[in-house]
Order: sequence, then structure tokens, then C-alpha cells
Amino acid sequence: MKGKDPVKVIREALGKALVYYYPFAGRLIEGDNRKLMVDCTGEGVLFIEADADTTLEDLGDAIQPMCPCFEELLYDVPGSGGILGSPLILSQVTRLRCGGFIFALRLNHTMSDGPGLIQFVNAIGEMAQGLSVPSLLPIWQRELLNARNPPRITRIHHEFENLTNTKGTLMAMDENNLVHRSFFFGPKEIRALRSRLPASLGACSTFEVLTAYVWRCRTIAFAADPDEVVLISCVISMQGKRGFDLPPGYYGNAFVTPASITKAGMLCKNPLEYAIRLVKKAKAEMSQEYVKSVADLMVIKGRPSFMHPGNYMVSDVTRDGSGEIDFGWGKPVYIGPARAISIISFCARFRNSKGEEGNVILICLPPPVMERFERELKRMTEEAEPVRLITSKL
Repeated sequence: MKGKDPVKVIREALGKALVYYYPFAGRLIEGDNRKLMVDCTGEGVLFIEADADTTLEDLGDAIQPMCPCFEELLYDVPGSGGILGSPLILSQVTRLRCGGFIFALRLNHTMSDGPGLIQFVNAIGEMAQGLSVPSLLPIWQRELLNARNPPRITRIHHEFENLTNTKGTLMAMDENNLVHRSFFFGPKEIRALRSRLPASLGACSTFEVLTAYVWRCRTIAFAADPDEVVLISCVISMQGKRGFDLPPGYYGNAFVTPASITKAGMLCKNPLEYAIRLVKKAKAEMSQEYVKSVADLMVIKGRPSFMHPGNYMVSDVTRDGSGEIDFGWGKPVYIGPARAISIISFCARFRNSKGEEGNVILICLPPPVMERFERELKRMTEEAEPVRLITSKL
């Protein structure tokens, strides 16, 4: 790839990939009962080229999640961010002085989930390296996850129930007034948290420990009324799981967000073990019947929102395969989410400038809540090295 322009290479590869992923070049429209459909108009996607007078070495850890120059690396084209009638993809390639580049992409999430997006970007990488046909052909077949006829809700779905903030003590998550942070958890931090857990709890994944820990600290930071209802939702994918029969190449949304529920006072006064058991309980809700019940609920209730105060959702992207993406210049220095979204956090893999491997949690909170959150994180890990703050406010 020496001497080749990444802007030209990726732009051409994107166009070739869209031949196979042609729905991405269309626009969303809404039918009866708020049902979303794709109008395959072929209007295309947005692509921006840019240059930055800096190097990857200059950026250092700043290129990791919560990059302070995020808004320059993906320019928000006015009018492009709507759900209906807007471009479904916004992308930008920024050339750097060192010869490296940054590829940033925003996708309308109603079209695909994380694995579906990675599949599409992998196809762009293959086209950039000369393939004329993606090695994994895309499968649309959204009818595989259609609701039953007649639809029937057979499971409890706390994530779609507006049960929270009945006391009015949960601060609103105004997108225009949120502080974005990333917190690094290396082996020492994880060991410190695990040392607090009783043997009777059994095996716990790193995701379960971190999700419970951050949820508990976050709830304490909100200083909610003890009787306020709070939820933890876990994003769980159906891809590759036995019993769901999704064909290789399926790139639609294939996940559910089961939730556990408790009172803020119970969560805050109990040890970390209590929060972990609730995270495990939420994950255990995942089943074929649960997925069918969610699809039916969407039809019966008309696509209800889960963005309620008191609901907190964490998505694990540590094993999404994105680290294998290659446009021809080699594996990426970093690939993953750019920032958290309101009530949604991400857990991603991270290697800092010292070469330490660990996990990074992306989170956003109102300024006073973030201050209390950082203090609580520090208090709970005071027996080990403090959890490390990676970047500052955007």
C-alpha cells in the first residue's frame, strides 16, 4: 500500500461494498405502528476527507476512546443525524502527517448492530485490498426475527417499562450537558475488585464484575432517593448462539437487553456481590422465548423506548472481532466506540501507552454526578492502584 492515498482507496472500497450492502445506501421510512422500513433509493452515504497536521505518536493515548478531537475526526454534517429520511452512514478518513490515517464511521443503529457493522467494515477492508466479492456475503432476511402472529408477550421486560424516577431524584441526561470519560481497568484493578467477592458467588466474568461495579458507583453518584427504582440492562447478542439459527452473513440487529431491577438504597448499601448477582440474573434471562417475546412486544407496544432515567445499559465489545479489520496497511492501533451514549456505556479492550492490556469503560454523566462518580471509583479501589482516567471532557 506504500504511496497509496487512504482516502481514495477507502472511498472506492466503500462504494464497491455498498453494491452488496445496498440497503445502507437507502433511507428509512416509517409505516404503520411506527414500523421502520428501508426505501432502497440508492441515494448513497456521506463520505468526508480531511487532513490533520499531527501524527499518531503525537496523539498517544488521546486516540483511544473519548478522543478530545472527536468532533474534528467525524464532522457532524448538519441535517444528517435524523432517523428518518437521512443518510444511514456518515464516514470520514483523516490523513495524518506521519502517513497514518483515522477512519471514523457513524451508523444508523436501526440498520445493524455491532457485529453487523464490523462485518460491513471488514468487507470494505477486503475491497480495499483487491477483492471484488466479500468473503462473507451479506444476508438481509430480517423476517427471521419477525414477531409471531398473533404476537404475545410471554416474558417480563423491565427495560421497556417506565418504572424509574418516580421520586424525581434522578438527574436528567441532557445530551448537551454531559461529561464524557473513559476509565481503565488493568489486571491490578480487576484483582482488587475480585478480592472483595465471596467464594460462594462462584465464577464471575470480568464483564460482570466491571458492569456491577460501575453501575453501583454510578447509582451512588446520582444520590437518588433510596426507594428510587434502578435497572441494569446487558446487551446480549444472538449471533453464533445455539438455537437462534441466524445464517452467517446476517447483519441486522440481533441482540436483546434484558434487565434486572432493584431499589437504589438496596444497591448502594449492599456489597458488590449484590450488584453482580443482579447482572448475572439479567444475563440469564436470555433465551429463544425471551427474544420472541421482545419482537412481539415491539409490535404490540409500537417500538417503546428504553431510554428512561434509572436504566443503565452496558455493551461488551471486547470480543467483536473489530481488531482484525485491515484496509491494507495492517491492523489498527485502536478500533472501537468513540464515546458513550446517554444511559449506554461500552466495555472495550484497551492497550495504553505503557503497553498494559486491560478494559476501558466509556461513560457519560452530568458534571456534578461525574465528580461524585470519580470519587466513588477511587474510594472503592483505594486498596489497589487507582482506576486510571484516560481522557478529559470533549
